[in-house]
Amino acid sequence: MTVGSPPGLLVLHAVRITGYADTPAIARRFGLDPAETKEALLDAEAFGWVRHTSFADDGGWSLTERGRAENERLLAAELAQVGGAGLVREVYRAFLPLNGTLRRACTDWQLRPVAGDRLATNDHSDPVWDARILRELAAVGRALVPLAERLAGLLTRFRGYDTRYAEALTRARAGEAAWVDRTDVDSCHRVWFELHEDLIATLGIDRSAQP
Repeated sequence: MTVGSPPGLLVLHAVRITGYADTPAIARRFGLDPAETKEALLDAEAFGWVRHTSFADDGGWSLTERGRAENERLLAAELAQVGGAGLVREVYRAFLPLNGTLRRACTDWQLRPVAGDRLATNDHSDPVWDARILRELAAVGRALVPLAERLAGLLTRFRGYDTRYAEALTRARAGEAAWVDRTDVDSCHRVWFELHEDLIATLGIDRSAQP
């Protein structure tokens, strides 16, 4: 039976995997009540787990080091409760080679080397080049489905990665280039980044030491 996570954990975890987001975005990440999310964030701020910063008209929440430690403590306790550590480690091992493929594809989406300039920007004027990348991203998406299903069968908070990725790829194939790699939309790269952060947070892995 799939297990649901408590709201307090989900709020803190939403801050972790989004990196920086405002209160409505944090609430939307796991379908939480906005008012309850705001209260949970204020409580977390009082404990020193999150901080709110503003830049001009933009403002959002991010984790402190104490908050990162608390997030990982809660996730570890939850994982132990459901007995899912082995499953998540298996998924993570299968995820890593796909991660390399996706990173290379996103680099190729941004850069298209030409004679005399290995770092030339991809202006998306070569349909053959872009079509190859979209095929690679589609292969990653197909491989993601069974991994996402295994995770979602363990904890409800893992649901949606495969469908979000598929939706982003559909938009990219329709000509919306931003949906491959932009971070300000729910792009393939954005979804993949969140999944990577979710896995390493759940397993207590240092991202800086990972590929």
